Amino acid sequence: MVEGTTGNGNGDVPDGLTATEVGMWQAFRNGSVYDLRTGDSGRDDPHGGHPWGPERSVRARILAWLLLDGPPALDGRVSSLKLQGVQITDVFDLAGGNVVPYVEMKGCRFEKEVLLPEAHFTTVRLIDCSVPRLEGARVHTEGDLHLARCRFHNGIRLTDAHIGTDLLLNQAVVFSDRRKKSIMADGLTVGQDLQAELLETHGELSLRGATVGVSLSLRGASLSNSRGRRALNAPQVSVERTLYLGPAALGGPFQNGGGTPARGTRVQRFECVGGMRLDDGRFGDAVDLDSARFTMENEQEVSMRRIQTPELRFLCDKPERGRIVLSGARTTNLVDRSTSWPGPGQLRLGGFQYENLIPSGPFPLARRLDWLAAATPEYSPEPYEQLATVLRNSGEDSDAREVLLAKQRRRRETLPIAAKVWGYIQDWTVAYGYRPGRAALWMALLWALSAVVFSQAPHPRIKPGEGPVWNPALFTLDLLLPVIDLGQAGSWQLRGAWQWASAILVLLGWILATTVAAGATRLLRRS
Repeated sequence: MVEGTTGNGNGDVPDGLTATEVGMWQAFRNGSVYDLRTGDSGRDDPHGGHPWGPERSVRARILAWLLLDGPPALDGRVSSLKLQGVQITDVFDLAGGNVVPYVEMKGCRFEKEVLLPEAHFTTVRLIDCSVPRLEGARVHTEGDLHLARCRFHNGIRLTDAHIGTDLLLNQAVVFSDRRKKSIMADGLTVGQDLQAELLETHGELSLRGATVGVSLSLRGASLSNSRGRRALNAPQVSVERTLYLGPAALGGPFQNGGGTPARGTRVQRFECVGGMRLDDGRFGDAVDLDSARFTMENEQEVSMRRIQTPELRFLCDKPERGRIVLSGARTTNLVDRSTSWPGPGQLRLGGFQYENLIPSGPFPLARRLDWLAAATPEYSPEPYEQLATVLRNSGEDSDAREVLLAKQRRRRETLPIAAKVWGYIQDWTVAYGYRPGRAALWMALLWALSAVVFSQAPHPRIKPGEGPVWNPALFTLDLLLPVIDLGQAGSWQLRGAWQWASAILVLLGWILATTVAAGATRLLRRS
């Protein structure tokens, strides 16, 4: 392992180790913390610019020796590597190794990258460390992998990694690699929680096809990818419970634990600078976007195509640019706020299915109709029918009729001129049958007005001495009601302008009767 060193296999310190490494060797056998901090916060900061000399440095290959083929523990002790304030020089390479001892490094500084691909661990904890890059493709841990408060200057790779319990990235800062990726974790499997609260990334966070056994929390995270299309790229991600993209508490011990910060607590909201992709994701409980903020360019998207979740909490800030896409998504409860949805051209809801609407704050029907109009720059009946069905199932029949009326008005704008004119007539008379009471009012007004007018008309009999007595009210009603014969219209002869007036009345009667029939057909179909 170390050139020019020898060991007797009984735990004796081998030759060739520095004094610092000898201290680490003995602490490993004892299972105790090897702490090289000076007590000066400025000098001990692993992310600062103050150099650490040989008195605080150990060679990476000595660490690898301890972890892969280290000495036995002292009697009554469990060997483990617990370092604080230590600098590791050279490349720390454990690729393909089987590491049994517990590993915990706090406030340490790595001179070069950490290589862990296909290595096996029990539990690994790197807390508040400075790491040039972490390569951990297909790494396997039986327990946790903690990377909280660490800084990674050239990204993290955890592709196809398997974490037995929790993966913690809370308050970590990760810069991008040469491919503009901050964290590459495609195919990652986490047995329990993936916590990345207050995480800061500069480059794409990729979780394509990742599986999380409990919850995925990005509360208070700041994801930025100014040089790429997406800041979060997680299609086909599977989360057994909830994806949290909400606020996190600031200050004090990190104890969010999935709860909402208490009133009065300083919080940091989730912020995504760049697009976000969750297409085809599966979430067992909810997707929570409470107070989330999205900053996008015009061509970027918050894409949630075909996601499935029992509850979607769309309570984010309205993005100024970019698009929100929920095409083909399915949820049971849509919890939303009227001020969260973007305007025309920025929203796509084709095929979006939801069963219950749970508005947070005022969300009048007029705003809901604006929401549908924004989602359908080109007319599509499906979103209107979906909303009407949800409103009707919740007992809001009058609102459901208003939605269907709005659908007919949107459809009318796509029709040729003749059909458009006929549509306006149906709208003005009986509102396409969704306000049938309006027809009775028109009939009553037209009947009363026509009866007064026709009372002044000359009315010679067609057959002298035969037929009923002249009654202008019944005569007018006989003209207005098609099919029905009251015996008046066929008994009296009108000439000149009165004949034209009677023809117009017959035509208006047919129009009203046709629109009433159309409305009755819709009512029967809905029932």
